Formats: sequence, C-alpha cells, structure tokens
Amino acid sequence: MNPEASSTAATAADPFAQFKARQKEAWAHFAPLAMYTTPSAARLVRFAGVKAGQRVLDVAGGTGVVAITVARLGAKVTGSDLTPELLEQARENAAIVGLDIEFKEADVEKLPFGDAQYDVVLSQFGHMFAPRPDVAIAEMLRVLKPGGTIAFASWPPDHYVGRMFQLTARYAPPPPAGVASPAQWGEPAIIRERLGQAVKDITFDRDVMIVNILSPQHQRATMERTSGPVISMVQALEKADPAKLAEFRREAEAIIGEYFEMNTIRQSYLMTRATKVSAPGPA
Repeated sequence: MNPEASSTAATAADPFAQFKARQKEAWAHFAPLAMYTTPSAARLVRFAGVKAGQRVLDVAGGTGVVAITVARLGAKVTGSDLTPELLEQARENAAIVGLDIEFKEADVEKLPFGDAQYDVVLSQFGHMFAPRPDVAIAEMLRVLKPGGTIAFASWPPDHYVGRMFQLTARYAPPPPAGVASPAQWGEPAIIRERLGQAVKDITFDRDVMIVNILSPQHQRATMERTSGPVISMVQALEKADPAKLAEFRREAEAIIGEYFEMNTIRQSYLMTRATKVSAPGPA
C-alpha cells in the first residue's frame, strides 16, 4: 500500500481523525470573520504579557491575527493551524505588513514542535475545538518552557457564542464518543482542572467583543457561511431534514436577538493566563 492510501485508511479507521478532517474542511471558510477578532487578539497578547525577543507559538491561529499582533511587538512568533486555506491567508496578511512569520500546518493534539521550545503559547478561540482537551493542553504545555506563559481566549457557555455552540450541537449529528464541547473551555472550574498541577498563578479576565451586524438574520446567515460547526451541521440537515434546519434557524435568531442592539452584537469572552511549573507539585 502506498503512503497516501495508508494515511487515508488510517483516517477512516480513527473516529477522531475523521472528526478533525471534517473540521479542517469546514473551517476553511472562516476568514471573513477574522477581522472581528483583531481587537480581542491585541487584548489577549497584552494580557499574556508578551515581550520583544520572546519565542511565541500561536496555536490554531487561523488567518494570523494573533501572530501578526505578536510579531509587531518584536517577538519571534510561529503561527499554526489545522486548515491550509487559513494559513494561506495568514501568510498573505503577514506579507502585507512586511513581517517574516513562519506559519505551519499543525494539529493542536500533535504539535510538530520540540519540547520546551517557546516562552509563550497562545490561542484565541482555537485550541478549544480540539476534540480531546487533555491531549490538546498536554501538547501546548509540552512545547512551553518551564516558567513560560500559556494564555488563551474562550467563550463562556452561558453567553452568546457558548450558547450557540450548545444549540448547534443539539441539531448536529453526534460527534465520536469522547469529543468535548468547546463551550467547556469557557468554565473557569473546568480550566483549572484541565491545567492541573502543571501550572501556577492561574488568572482569569473577561471582555466583550462588539461585532457590527445588520440583523439577527444576517448574523445567522453569516455563521452558516463561516463557522465550522454550523457549516457542518447545515450540510448534514439541508437535504436530510429541512424542517429541522428551519427550526434551528428560528432558535438561533432568537438567541442572537437577545444580544443584538444598535446594529451590533455583544460577544462576551474569557481569558486565561498561567505559568508552567518546572515539575508537577505533590498529589
């Protein structure tokens, strides 16, 4: 069997690999939303305390908004993402600014980087989509130096985006057993448990992203074209169950309407920062 056929067979036999292959394809359409995340990227980078000269890894960084923000401070950053189409846009964005940034295709559950290679590891609304949180966080901490900073932004489950995750999951085909909801990454108690004794000085902060939209209906339509989980769900229901898709759309627009005011929508998010310890503490 040739290597390509062997890889295809391995993916078909692994439900997590299949799940990530679908994610990789669905997130290819995310780029139009990236500009909305530029203020929160700057907020995360400041919250993380990134300094000139540091080595920084941006995990699941999409079109490079965090990586470019970091590079403009004078840090040496590597951008990574699962989806090649987003990395292509990231390289174009970096070229426009004249920045020399390495962007690599990378699965957060199997990062192609050495142990203790980075001073700071960041992720803005990205690592949370990895199906196995324990694997993802172990990888992010593996490539971080002892004493280094891990920082990420996520969506609380009781606010707009987190509620939309949960609504979408109710209508989507069930994921493989063991796949965690990305909304769980917005719960401080769960974050503390997942980081465990590998870190110290866990700090949380919150902020609000304001997105300009014309109506709840426009926001719902935009999500159907750009948000990976929603794209996958719509594709599954369009032919199989149009009535169920219409029901989802009604519920989605109702949730969006709760956060819609003056042609904007409020998207609350959570930031987490912690320091990697040299060795796990006592049990």
